[in-house]
Amino acid sequence: MMKKVNYFNSTLNGEIHVPGDKSISHRAVMFGSIANGTTTVEHFLPGEDCLSTISCFEKMGVNIQRNGESVTIQGNGFEGLLEPKEILDVGNSGTTTRLILGILAGLPLHACLIGDASIAKRPMKRVTNPLREMGAKIDGREDGQFTPISIRGGSLKGLTYQSPVASAQVKSAILLAGLNGEGITTVTEPHQSRDHTERMLKAFGIDVQVEGHSVSIEGGQSLQATSVFVPGDISSAAFFLVAGAIVPNSEIVLKNVGINPSRIGIIEVLEQMGANIKVENKREENFEPFADLTISTSTLKGIEISGDVIPRLIDEIPIIALLATQAEGMTVIKDASELKVKETNRIDTVVNELSKLGAVIEATDDGMIIHGKKGTLRGAEVNSHGDHRIGMMLAIASLLSEGDMFIEDTEAIAVSYPTFFEHIEKLVK
Repeated sequence: MMKKVNYFNSTLNGEIHVPGDKSISHRAVMFGSIANGTTTVEHFLPGEDCLSTISCFEKMGVNIQRNGESVTIQGNGFEGLLEPKEILDVGNSGTTTRLILGILAGLPLHACLIGDASIAKRPMKRVTNPLREMGAKIDGREDGQFTPISIRGGSLKGLTYQSPVASAQVKSAILLAGLNGEGITTVTEPHQSRDHTERMLKAFGIDVQVEGHSVSIEGGQSLQATSVFVPGDISSAAFFLVAGAIVPNSEIVLKNVGINPSRIGIIEVLEQMGANIKVENKREENFEPFADLTISTSTLKGIEISGDVIPRLIDEIPIIALLATQAEGMTVIKDASELKVKETNRIDTVVNELSKLGAVIEATDDGMIIHGKKGTLRGAEVNSHGDHRIGMMLAIASLLSEGDMFIEDTEAIAVSYPTFFEHIEKLVK
């Protein structure tokens, strides 16, 4: 679907509650489904990705009731999962795909997972190979590299795994398999990836040991049901944090946003670039911290973004690229080759789409170089390429683009932020 937008010369003022965190919403449903007892989830994200997770567990016999942003899950432990009679359709969700493989790896069940065209291109051997090492029987297209993937779980042995990538999905899949493995399973990463799995497992009563970039878990432990509050998704908030910083005469308050240390790279980058951002009213539930964020129009400078911070902002790089177009000087993004295996090749897609608007930006092997303050952006025909974060970035770009913007495939935004355009309209003055 093509959507026409024109917000040029608008200001943004007001307060919004961004949707619940997608990573935490996924895990709350999954962990509640394999826990003993009734788990309740508040401020759940009813986006398409998280609804795919609910659908998959319902097909495995779990009773899940949803009322808007409230979800109740009747769990009966790992052993309560039933062999699905239907193919598990993960939709566009890499998290659903990889974490379910970890959960099923140690169960005497057979299942087949399939997703959309984007999922069919995303690499799965980074998960299927270590799960095979643990003892799971997995097959799929190109020897388990791509979906469709079938898995037959069974007896697993603990694994000490040195991950070549800093990936929360890889780490989580192996740790979840380790819960059904014999002995201790340890995953070590080159950099720390987001740690929602470790935090939530603790909330469900699991003993998790963290030392540096290594996480260990002992097999044979059982999850116990709990109540989960899902804070606002900082990856969704990022679009309005950037909008508030770059749109003239703007000030936006974002309530109850998650500020997990493994996710706040976007805040660190904004601060380094000179943004007027305040973090207030900090609190914590289920080991997850959250706060209220206030952002206002800022004078920004270009910086280098690389190294350890990249895993903490990998999903925010498309909107950071737009931010950099409004900074004085050059911004260089390095060490971000992981962008090539997201919903799209986000390096090429970001560069191509922003270039259509007149941005001066070039791709590199592991990132991009953005030359800031090169004139007013202009409206154009652009395309999300089915990637929700590209679609939202382009919509925010329209606030600075003279003339009409025509965005193809805006329906992709519903994956993580179904009320995105409503929130823009609420803030536009």
